[in-house]
Amino acid sequence: MRPSKNFRSFFFLCSLLFTNSLSCTFIVTNNCPYTIWPGTLAGAGTPQLPTTGFRLDSGQSVGIQVTPGWSGRIWARTGCKFEDWGVGICGTGDCGGKMECDGMGPTPPTTLFEITLGKGDDKDYYDVSVVDGYNLPILIVPRGVYGGCNATGCAADLNSGCPKELQVVEGGEATGVVGCKSACVAFGRDEYCCSGEFASPTTCGPSSYSNIFKRACPKAYSYAFDDGSSTFTCKAFDYAITFCPTITGLRRSNNIATVQPIRGDNNGEAGQMASSSNILPIHMTFLLLFILYI
Repeated sequence: MRPSKNFRSFFFLCSLLFTNSLSCTFIVTNNCPYTIWPGTLAGAGTPQLPTTGFRLDSGQSVGIQVTPGWSGRIWARTGCKFEDWGVGICGTGDCGGKMECDGMGPTPPTTLFEITLGKGDDKDYYDVSVVDGYNLPILIVPRGVYGGCNATGCAADLNSGCPKELQVVEGGEATGVVGCKSACVAFGRDEYCCSGEFASPTTCGPSSYSNIFKRACPKAYSYAFDDGSSTFTCKAFDYAITFCPTITGLRRSNNIATVQPIRGDNNGEAGQMASSSNILPIHMTFLLLFILYI
């Protein structure tokens, strides 16, 4: 006996749902008025992403497919100069002087997006960290599979209010103060780094420097044990990662490249720190409507 049309459609929908659950997409957008060079670093025991470093011009977006269980960091480099063969140096966020970071982490100070994707029904854990310092504002907006997810980030311009002893100053497109070191990076003292005799939540608390970061970016990690207000959970099918989210007047893209960046064609909002809604991908929505009416 041949399966009914309804059964075949239902089976196709289930297969699509299963396939969709196997991966997540990081949508990386450059809303800064200059070029940036995002970098990625996988955590221990997880493979590197298909790209570990790339150029992203102002207004461009790239989509990166990620498998469940992946853990790692994403950041943006500024003021980079690379030769044709991918060797060079960046003003902030440099990863060993190469376009592709290939397992090298960023040189502080750098604003970091950190995430561990859950497997199966396990939730994702994610945060934005300025524990090692700050170079660019960032906004993270996940779209949840099972419900709303919290946006997070550090949308404030910490460079403009950075104490002089923490400042990193460079020339080029991003001129002036291009980075703000954490006290740990700047001074290397145990009480700022939560190391040595200060290596526990009871002995290491916020400092006057980390409080500057926390007041400006209340949802971001400001020091090593700043867990309570900075770590978020979700089960998402994509994460929109926007650098310089508060810059206005730039064009943004709804057509996301999966390999190379593309120039944006549609205006978009930078977005505020609000919860994302539970939205099905548009192809899933049309498929559901199709099955309901067959």
